Amino acid sequence: MPTFARSSDLRGAEFVGADLRGARFVEADLSGVVMRGVQVEGADIDAPFLFDGKSSLRVNGVDVVPLVEAELNRRFPGRADRRAADPDGLRAAWAALERNWAATLESVAAMPAGTVDVSVRGEWSFAQTLRHLVLATDMWLGRAVLEIKQPFHPIGLTDTGTEADGLDMSIFVTVTPSYSEVLEARAGRTAMVREFLASVTSGELAATRMNPHNPEYPETTLSCLHVILNEEWEHHRYAVRDLDAIEAKYDARR
Repeated sequence: MPTFARSSDLRGAEFVGADLRGARFVEADLSGVVMRGVQVEGADIDAPFLFDGKSSLRVNGVDVVPLVEAELNRRFPGRADRRAADPDGLRAAWAALERNWAATLESVAAMPAGTVDVSVRGEWSFAQTLRHLVLATDMWLGRAVLEIKQPFHPIGLTDTGTEADGLDMSIFVTVTPSYSEVLEARAGRTAMVREFLASVTSGELAATRMNPHNPEYPETTLSCLHVILNEEWEHHRYAVRDLDAIEAKYDARR
C-alpha cells in the first residue's frame, strides 16, 4: 500500500475516478477538501477540531457539525459544559467529567486482564491515554497556569512535537509503568485540577498566562482550563470508542 508521509505535498491535488477504498488518513489536513459524487458508505471521520465554533462540515449541503455536537453532548452528559466561563460553572463541568471517567474506569476494571494495554488500529491504549492526560494537566495547569518550573510527572506520555516545547525528555520514564502506577498518577492530577477549581475566582480566570507550546501567544487561566476540559472530553471519547471495539472482539470470541 502506498504511503504519503508528512513531507508529501498533495495540496490542490485532484482525484478523478480514484479508488480510495480502505485508505486511512491520520493527522492529515483535509480542510477545504471538496468531494462530489463520492461513495462514502462505511467511512469513519474523527475530527475533534470541528467544535471550535468556526468550522463546518457539509454533507449533501447540510452542515452536520451542530448535529454531531448535539449527539455527543447527549451521549456524554456534562460535555456541553466544557466551555463554562465562571468558577461555579467550571466546578460543575469538572465534577461531571470526573463522574464520566469514574464510570469508564469501573467498566474497564470489569474487562479481561490486559485490556488497558490493548491498542486499536495503532491508537493509544487506555493506559497510554491516561498517561497523556497526566501530561496535559501538567502542561496546561502546572506549567501554564501555576507557572511551576518543572511540573511534569515522569509517567506522562508525550506526543509528536513535544520535544520542541523545550522539555527535558530525560525526566520521563523509558519503561512502561504498571497500570496501578498510571492510576495513581492520574488520580493525583485530577485532584490537582479539582483543588485548583475549588477556590479559583473570576479575577484569576481572567489573568494572563503564556501558552506552554507557543509562549508568544497569550492565554488566560480560563482558556488554559478550557484546553484541559477539551483534552479530557476528546480523549474520553477516544477511550470509550476503542473500549467498545475491544469488547466487541471479546464478545465475538465467546
